[in-house]
Amino acid sequence: MQRIGVLTSGGDAPGMNATLRAVVKAGTYHNLEVLGIEAGYIGLLEKRYRKLEILDVEEIVSYGGTIIKTGRTKEFQSETGFKKALANIKNLELDGLVVIGGNGSMKGAQKLVDAGVKVIGVPGTIDNDITGTDYAIGFDTACNIVTETVDRILDTATSLVGDTPRVFVIEVMGRHSGEIAMNSTLAGSVDGLLIPELEIDYDEVADNLKRKFEIGKNYGIILMAEGVGKVDDISRELEMRLGYKIRETLLGHQQRGGRPTFFDRVLASKLGAEAVNQLVKGENAKMVGIKNNKVEVTDLKVVNNSDKEFNDKDYKLNRILCY
Repeated sequence: MQRIGVLTSGGDAPGMNATLRAVVKAGTYHNLEVLGIEAGYIGLLEKRYRKLEILDVEEIVSYGGTIIKTGRTKEFQSETGFKKALANIKNLELDGLVVIGGNGSMKGAQKLVDAGVKVIGVPGTIDNDITGTDYAIGFDTACNIVTETVDRILDTATSLVGDTPRVFVIEVMGRHSGEIAMNSTLAGSVDGLLIPELEIDYDEVADNLKRKFEIGKNYGIILMAEGVGKVDDISRELEMRLGYKIRETLLGHQQRGGRPTFFDRVLASKLGAEAVNQLVKGENAKMVGIKNNKVEVTDLKVVNNSDKEFNDKDYKLNRILCY
């Protein structure tokens, strides 16, 4: 093995640059040339790449985003586009590829494996909805951003004295997964949690807030994952039951940006280096991850053919803490 490629695909996640640093340094340590494939699978289609050396990644561990860019493309899924990508991999003489991204990226990685390309995946997604790892790179940073937002809203919610309670709904990312919302609720002063895995019981949420208002609380904070529905519609349903105006906060892409946390930097460093180690050992079709605080590998087919198990225990704990 002499030359490997690395790409970041799908939505960017804090810690992707830290992963790149680890891949390049581990690759260089093993006397490998490392090519950064730009803009995810788009780079494979358009043969966009650049050689990455130590000085290119020396300072990026603290940077948000990804220096080799990321992207999504439907062309890669087409027969013509995929053949073009394979031809470019052959022309670049890549002996292996590290793919950093979420569920869609791992499916793309499997497609390459099935065509004979050696690939090791690294989970990088703030949604933390990927099988084979307890935590994906970027998730911790996103939760820290949400938790800080809850803290800030709590400051203003508890400061103003008024005749009626103030109710806030904060929308966070999570189209199909409530991981960010659930874990941020565990860490914050939150009174209600809405996630796409479970149907909304508006009456239960409203009754819980009313009970708190009756014992003297003068505000309420609800966290909702975006996959639950439109925040305006949800606010109107709650307003009808509460009789109070809802104040809405949409965090959006703030959750993707910013410097990665200590946890995400360490996780990215461990998984990026291990991805290279797996290629050097001759492994293929695996995804590296963290399980019970240990770096482990999972077959890509297992990752792509199973959904991450819903953490019912954490959800039940959230119901207690929101009470």
